[in-house]
Amino acid sequence: MEERIIKEAIRYLGYGRNTADDRTLAMIDEAFADIEKAAGPKSICRIFNMEQDADGQIIIGKMKITSRSLSRNLRGCTKVILFGATLGIGVDRIITRASLTDMSKAVVLQACAAACLEEFCDMEQARLAEELEAEGLYLRPRFSPGYGDFDIAFQKPLMQMLDCAKSIGLTMTDSYMMTPTKSVTALIGAGTMKIRCPAAGCESCGKTDCEYRR
Repeated sequence: MEERIIKEAIRYLGYGRNTADDRTLAMIDEAFADIEKAAGPKSICRIFNMEQDADGQIIIGKMKITSRSLSRNLRGCTKVILFGATLGIGVDRIITRASLTDMSKAVVLQACAAACLEEFCDMEQARLAEELEAEGLYLRPRFSPGYGDFDIAFQKPLMQMLDCAKSIGLTMTDSYMMTPTKSVTALIGAGTMKIRCPAAGCESCGKTDCEYRR
């Protein structure tokens, strides 16, 4: 397992920039091995034209979004990619089993699964970036419902527009919890202006006091 993803798991466990002890590192190695066996990662994306009206609303198909933080992220973009990804139900199952017998293991599995999901999304975004750069379009950081003032309620229309249930087996409860839980949806802006390499997660979030921030 690459050092970068191990560091991400350690960060999710709340160690920040501190070094984890040997026992925790051994549990992390075991958790990554279990996740690799259980995971069935899938992703889906669709590209839409994007407009902003006189009131500052972002218009993507029939979806209209009012969000200052998302507007900043999408500044200069003409298109937007709707993106969804999941590690699959198998990861949920091993976390649930562990939570019944060994809560410490379950916590480590949760952290490692989150790191794996982030890594998978980064890889998929890098692939998209390479494809779109050939067309003169450059990507912005992923931005998910729930970041900043981008209302988490937009999770529902986003998933409907991607047909997530049929395409990658991803569904959502009335309280906006996704099933499988190790899943994500996001918008990725695309514009002709080349900016710094896209960063995900913390770099896109305005919650600067979060204990898990990079």
